[in-house]
Amino acid sequence: MVKVITAAEFEAEVLQSSTPVLLDFYAPWCGPCNAMSPILDELAVDFEGKAKILKVNTDDNKELAVKYGVRGIPNIMFFKSGEVVDGSVGRVEKSELEGKLNAIL
Repeated sequence: MVKVITAAEFEAEVLQSSTPVLLDFYAPWCGPCNAMSPILDELAVDFEGKAKILKVNTDDNKELAVKYGVRGIPNIMFFKSGEVVDGSVGRVEKSELEGKLNAIL
């Protein structure tokens, strides 16, 4: 299961992470976001110990969404050493996300 984090956890979980992070900005009412959930759950298992797969609810953490320029969801950002290194907006295939994760590992 993918861990849902809050703005209070963001620095420790994402910016200070020793492993790359896939962060999904989502909302519970968003159909495409809900469609991405099983894919993200699979990636969390596939990349356990190698990368973190996390989610942030944009409704509950608007300041983070604004800070990172999130205008559409799902909005997936890849962080390495506290910096955004890649991303995608909208529904994405698992293979594309795997490729992006492997590229930053």
